[in-house]
Amino acid sequence: MTSLNDSVMPPTPTTGSAPAPVPTSVAGQLIVDATDATFAQYIELSKTVPVIVDLWATWCEPCKQLSPILERVVTEYAGRLVLVKVDVDANPQLSQAFQAQSIPTIVALIGGKTAPLFQGALPEAQVREVLAQVLSVAAENGVTGTLDASLAGDAPVEEPLSAEHQEAFDAIERGDYAAATAAYQKALTNNPQDALAEAGLAQVGLLTRLAGTDADASRAAAAASATDTAAALVVADLDVVGGHVEDAFDRLLTMFPLVDDEAKNEIRLRLLELFAVVGATDPRVVSARLRLTNLLF
Repeated sequence: MTSLNDSVMPPTPTTGSAPAPVPTSVAGQLIVDATDATFAQYIELSKTVPVIVDLWATWCEPCKQLSPILERVVTEYAGRLVLVKVDVDANPQLSQAFQAQSIPTIVALIGGKTAPLFQGALPEAQVREVLAQVLSVAAENGVTGTLDASLAGDAPVEEPLSAEHQEAFDAIERGDYAAATAAYQKALTNNPQDALAEAGLAQVGLLTRLAGTDADASRAAAAASATDTAAALVVADLDVVGGHVEDAFDRLLTMFPLVDDEAKNEIRLRLLELFAVVGATDPRVVSARLRLTNLLF
């Protein structure tokens, strides 16, 4: 079993400590089936409560032994864990993303990060030990929420638009990116958990970086060198703006293993910004985030 302390990256520092909101579509569900198309919401959910991913198949005999054990133990934790079951035959993208070379493969999601747990069927006592360790590491990483089944039917409450958001939108309309940045930063100071302000700040950062950029020169420089990080970062920005999101992510992720540690950190930070621009639940972001996690590990 991979050590969770080695596998789970520390959470991104924030100025607040409130847990991420539980996605309404999954609130109250402790054991769920996920697909390539629906998995993104469970990455978000893992920022509130640890998620155990069970990669299985209908023909797999060890899976039939392990799955009931996982379901029983997760249920006993009464909302402190969520079990997400993925049929690898029906969901090849997730199977590839988690590098499931044999099944069952069990993976933890904690704070949006992945940690391989084990492969094959284990006795119940060992399963309990592993899940207890997951909870311990989750607590160390600030993921201590509990999923309340009573939330299952709740409708999301729509927040009124704040003055800071209106100010940022107006500034973007007139091309004043500095003012928009200041407005979003003020919104985050007032509410460090303001996801819309985080996304807006990332979008303004993208627009600011591209202002006055020579697109042709940057693309030529990137094509001439597989390790020109500065050029690759510009082209990735251009691709995202142009709607070529997968190309942008693939360019940076392909370069990542080829460059030094300083460049790796630049690429990682830029990818996180672009993930915020595109949206955490976008399937392209989910796939790229998993690929980046595997490269970091």
